[in-house]
Parts: sequence; C-alpha cells; structure tokens
Amino acid sequence: MSGAGEASRGSGERARLFVALDLPAAVRATLAGWATGELRAHPGLRLIEQRSLHVTLCFLGWRDVEEVGEIGAVCRSAASEAGVPLSLGEALWLPPRRPRVVAVELVNPDGALARLQAAVSRALTARGFYEPESRPFLGHVTVARVARGARVARGARSAPLPPPETVHFDAEAVTLYRSRLERGGARYEALETVRLG
Repeated sequence: MSGAGEASRGSGERARLFVALDLPAAVRATLAGWATGELRAHPGLRLIEQRSLHVTLCFLGWRDVEEVGEIGAVCRSAASEAGVPLSLGEALWLPPRRPRVVAVELVNPDGALARLQAAVSRALTARGFYEPESRPFLGHVTVARVARGARVARGARSAPLPPPETVHFDAEAVTLYRSRLERGGARYEALETVRLG
C-alpha cells in the first residue's frame, strides 16, 4: 500500500527520496544480529530489516519524479571522497529525551564522513533539492524504531545499551533511494549509486 503523498500532486508523480551511505553486507549482518539479541528485552521496538540498514546523509522528502535524474547527477558530482573508513560505535536512543529510534553511532576519526555529508548537502541545497537540518549531522545507522503508540520507559532509556562488536570497514558508495511507504514499513528502491572517489 503506497502512501497517499505518492499519488500525483500538481503536474506530476512525486517520490519520497533520501541520499544514503551504503554499508557492506557483513556490517549489516553484524548490526542485525546485535539488534536481534540485545533489543528483544525492549518491548515496543520494531527492528529494521537487515537489507534496509544504511546511513542517511540527506532526507529530501517528496520530490517530483522528473527531478530524479538531476538529483542523481548532483550526487555524482558531490561524492568525491575516497572510501570512508568507519567503525561501529555506541548504541544510542534518539532523540535522548523522547526516543523514536535506536541507532548505532559511526566512528570516523579523520572526519571523512562529515565532509562527505557536508558536500552532498551543499550541492543539493544549491540546486534547491534539500533544506539542511538545524541540528549537526550525526553519522549513525538506525537499527530499530519505537512502534506507533509505544513509549520507552525512562528507566530503560537511562540505562546504557551494550554496544555492538567493534567492526572496522570502508564505506564505498552513496545511493539515492526512493522510499515506498507500505503497511509493514518503508521499502527502499535504489535509483542511483555513486562509487566514492
């Protein structure tokens, strides 16, 4: 079942778009295994499917489908970093006061991830495809969402979550995705993938 906003608005079809850093399959498997083991003690969480784990760089929202090609071209021009060296860090409730998700922070000592996000953000903003968020960028992977109507008890969110295994890896691609809203959650369709560097 598609979201109502996906129906045509104005002159053409609209698509819900975001730009993300892709994760290697082994890293997604590590995160999914950790979430299955560590988060089952927290009722009301809906785990993200392993194949859907990613690092959002810019969420564009609803855009005209006719703009997809141009947005992909902007991403190609902006994604000039070489492979981004990362490791899995701490598990976080986000936002901390009234959590909606559980995420795993990404550690990137040389700042390449922040530079990549800033470059993609600037390029998309300059073309009018993106409005930057006011809060600073935090590189993370969302691994679970708080189910609709559920709340995380204060005691549960004040206790630190055990972190996943520390895995070091290089992220090598950025993808423009279309998010299709369905009854069981969002399904992501890759529209354009850009190899870094």
